[in-house]
Amino acid sequence: MLFYQGYKYIYGSTMSLIRLRTFIEVYRQGSISGAARSLNLTQPAVSQHIAGLEVAIGRSLFERQPDGVKPTSTADELAADIGDKLDSAEAALASARARSMDVAGALQIIGHADFMAEVLAKELTPLLEDGIRVRMHTGDGPMVNQMLLEGHCDLGISAHPVTDGRLKSELILTDKVLAVASPPVAERLNQSADLLTAMTREPLVAYNLELSLIDNWLAKNKLSAAQVIPSVVAQDMRALRSVLIQGFGWSVLPQYLCQSQIDSGELAAITPPVGSTDIHYYLIWIASALRQVRVAHARQTLLRRINRQTEGAPSR
Repeated sequence: MLFYQGYKYIYGSTMSLIRLRTFIEVYRQGSISGAARSLNLTQPAVSQHIAGLEVAIGRSLFERQPDGVKPTSTADELAADIGDKLDSAEAALASARARSMDVAGALQIIGHADFMAEVLAKELTPLLEDGIRVRMHTGDGPMVNQMLLEGHCDLGISAHPVTDGRLKSELILTDKVLAVASPPVAERLNQSADLLTAMTREPLVAYNLELSLIDNWLAKNKLSAAQVIPSVVAQDMRALRSVLIQGFGWSVLPQYLCQSQIDSGELAAITPPVGSTDIHYYLIWIASALRQVRVAHARQTLLRRINRQTEGAPSR
């Protein structure tokens, strides 16, 4: 955390190490172009870093001159406050990188709670035996992307395809999506003359109000239902499974979440008129994260151990 005399800057929120390094280099060289050469950045990138820092501070840092830039009094005070702290921090980081061939350390992973518990946790033993300390966080697709982009997590797992160009992803698991209920409810539905009408008469439990998994299953089976309000919404599908097992309602679940319960008789499949749908899970990261040997090793290990079926969805 960095406190700068009359103003308070919170390091790690509005400012970044990269912006501070850029500021120090421009301050030392008195030139945007000189700092760009030194940092191996483009001049627009350097200008963008300084502009972002000025927005965070609320003060101008440099005045444009014919032969470069002149620091303002705000820049003088900030540079004095930073002193050589940034150089010392970067030296420490460089030393750490030199030792990074040892993969031991903390790995931050974020993903859907049910996937983390039912799939990921079973595949962590090789990483744990290598000395990696795994820290698991839960979140939906947008939260996964945000935590990766902000640098809070190293790897993410999401059922939402990546659309942000700053993120990379690879398919890690494709699983079937099954319509399920308790055996008595499933029997009523399977024996009905009109499946859609019978399903609308039973309570629905769902992952979210958008009903994307359910809508996809209905569309695949040429069943067109009017807007249905779920009786239960939970963003951990294990909770939905528990409700179904108690004999209440129906839903759709990935096969990894319900096959054991179908085999044991706690749940039963609702026979689809056409067929089941698929759900695709992606392992996600930012490219710079793979510079860490630990993250690159974890990525390869998880892809190898979890990836059971790759047909049907492209890598990005």
